[in-house]
Amino acid sequence: MTNRKQTVIPLPDPSCELRSELTRKIASSIGSAEKLITDVPGLTLTRRTQPMARAAGTYEPSLAVIAQGRKRVDLGHTTFIFDKSRFLLTSLDLPIISQVIEASEQEPFLCLMLKLEMPLVRELLGREEIPVPEVASDRPAMATGDITTELLDACCRLMNLVNSPQDIPFLSGLIQREIIYRILQAPAGARLRAIATLGDQSQRTAKAIAWIRANYVKPLRVEELAQVAGMGVSTLHNHFRALTGMSPLQYQKQMRLQSARSRMLMDGLDAASAAFEVGYESASQFNREYSRFFGQPPMRDIRTLRSPSAPALESVQ
Repeated sequence: MTNRKQTVIPLPDPSCELRSELTRKIASSIGSAEKLITDVPGLTLTRRTQPMARAAGTYEPSLAVIAQGRKRVDLGHTTFIFDKSRFLLTSLDLPIISQVIEASEQEPFLCLMLKLEMPLVRELLGREEIPVPEVASDRPAMATGDITTELLDACCRLMNLVNSPQDIPFLSGLIQREIIYRILQAPAGARLRAIATLGDQSQRTAKAIAWIRANYVKPLRVEELAQVAGMGVSTLHNHFRALTGMSPLQYQKQMRLQSARSRMLMDGLDAASAAFEVGYESASQFNREYSRFFGQPPMRDIRTLRSPSAPALESVQ
């Protein structure tokens, strides 16, 4: 009797199919544009056809899912690299350095970013049936995690709404709740849970961070900031550094420098005017700190950015 070798036909990989579907949907929706703020609340799409120069900016609480390409984000001295297999979760307003490191005309960088609403996170956390992992106290407020089939599926359904505006009012909130649910179940979502939990040290530190963002032009006194957070000075300092990778004063400095750069570039301010508008009392101190952070003096940096031969800056929200 002859033994016939059976041919095993591999089953299709659902993650691969969903990722291809997500790539098609983002590419179709954004066309040749570099950025598209969709009608779906909190959903922004980006597209790049070449690697970008490093750019400073701020990330809001958000989820970034790449369908194609690769990106690097630096938070303090910590580097996060994410691609089509790993998402980036930001749980606080964080000053970062961002750079698309893999993109081409043939395979553009394609990414969706969904702003996370903390009331929705707290609503889901109020349900006892949602198990969430504990978080180590030294984990930052930014993390990467594996993109699961379930998360890809939810992202594809969220993208469907871009071309079905009549369904947005009813389905958008439902799908966003599912996406948050998937994130909270992953190890990367543990810090998001802590920040959203009222009374937690991370949530108290988040209050201090929000205060700095709203008042970065004012002098910063760490003792007063600790009162805002309802924490001791040393406790606040330790938790602040753990979440953001920097001290409160370093955080404020980055807010000031990024705002000054934006005002010089967009509004045409000179260096001294921009310095005083963002809270500096000394133009020379501003010039020194600006040069150290951005790599060259203010006005030379702005001329470089405006030069036709300058490399394109990554757009950071």
